[in-house]
Amino acid sequence: MKKSLLFKSVIFAAVASFAVACDDDVNLGAVDTGNLAVPDNNVVYVTDAQGQRNYSSLDLRNSLTSQLVVNAPSSVASDTKVTFAYDPTVLSEYNTNNGYDYEAIPESFVAFANGGVTTLKAGEIKATIDYTLTSDGSLDASKSYVLPVRVKIEGDAQLGETDGAKVIFVNDLSSLPDATKYVKDENGNLVPGIKIFSVMEVNDTNPLNNLPFTLKSSGKPLIDAVVLFSSNININSQTGKVYVRHNENNQAIFSNYDKYIKPLKDRGMKVYLSILGNGDIAGISSLADETAKEFAKEVKNVCDTYNLDGVFWDDEYSKEITGEAPPGFYKIRNTPEGYERASYLLYQVWKLQPHRDNIAYCFSSTGQLRTVEGVTPGEYCRYALHNYAGSWDMSIYYPGMQRSQMGLYSQELNLSNLATLAQLQQMRADGYGCHMIFALDPRTQAEGGNRIDWYIQRQHQALENCAKAFYDDELVDDGTRYQKDWL
Repeated sequence: MKKSLLFKSVIFAAVASFAVACDDDVNLGAVDTGNLAVPDNNVVYVTDAQGQRNYSSLDLRNSLTSQLVVNAPSSVASDTKVTFAYDPTVLSEYNTNNGYDYEAIPESFVAFANGGVTTLKAGEIKATIDYTLTSDGSLDASKSYVLPVRVKIEGDAQLGETDGAKVIFVNDLSSLPDATKYVKDENGNLVPGIKIFSVMEVNDTNPLNNLPFTLKSSGKPLIDAVVLFSSNININSQTGKVYVRHNENNQAIFSNYDKYIKPLKDRGMKVYLSILGNGDIAGISSLADETAKEFAKEVKNVCDTYNLDGVFWDDEYSKEITGEAPPGFYKIRNTPEGYERASYLLYQVWKLQPHRDNIAYCFSSTGQLRTVEGVTPGEYCRYALHNYAGSWDMSIYYPGMQRSQMGLYSQELNLSNLATLAQLQQMRADGYGCHMIFALDPRTQAEGGNRIDWYIQRQHQALENCAKAFYDDELVDDGTRYQKDWL
């Protein structure tokens, strides 16, 4: 497990030229409505501002304004009035139908523009309604709440079967610091900057080593999210049950939440579970439907127990099935059917916890995802992070995913497999929204670490380039280093 993620760039480099050559044919940054369950004729459907039709998830910090969008497959013949309203019965129905117990966000937090009324005008195919959420700071930042919305329509058109009720998950983080860095767009408006995911090799490095790095102007942490790499997917040989396994390093970190995870979250960073194969037939892309559903429950239980923000999926190191596949498994890893199996698992995890993030590492059977039950990868998978040689739009691999959800030019800091400043600047200019660094370890040998000064300097330069390219800022390193102090 220790050397995982280190040897992939050679494999992907072989296909990079092909993918780049195909790039001109991709509908860049657009929602792939061809993979949505879109109604026909005069039946309209409702999405959020990112094109997601089923569920939305928002991080609320004091106040935010977002949109709901009414979409028609073709222009409507006459003006059509659409009304949006806060309705707690929507949540009651959702909880009853799914066995959940989510609480509604207080109605006093919610304000719809124009009394919640918008008009899809004759000859047009789209109309929007703004809504504003304003927190009073009273909600629990460790819980997710729901904004329940009832949608009604008047006119010649009608709503799709599932579009009359919208469930919008809200994480009220107003009481916590915010790691989000804001930058100016081409119109001079402040917008969230690129998110940096630090995938940490916790077998030998303390995840608190993400804390020393901040930005000079904003004072914000450089790192937006930390992935604890890695827990495993394994099978219990006696019971046949597939479960989440933590080795002694992961378990030490989880068992000491207040020491190793809470300080990161207190600075506004998200913290993610990582799932990786581990030498037996249990794999991200080898589970039959019922096995996948049961494993999804295991994953949710871990995220609930340790207050984690989602899951990073890396399909490696599982054992290939020889002979006939046992009950509950498929012998189809690294095939088109394997993509479908991986997609089904991520979809099931998303159904159980739509307020948390799925993150796909673009490699092996998580290198492509499929639409499941009418839900596109761009909806059930929040982010996709390229392998080290990856630098192209991934919408052909993840239908429905926008550039803001894609991570390019991933950097392997342990082996100095680094991106250039120009590459990072181009990534930002092209509208991509996230970036991965792997194996950050700022310790030197003299401090008890396992990196020599040359590696430290190269890592530091990589972080400086991120600060400059992504946020027009300078890196600040307070010099604090955290040793591995468990086991």
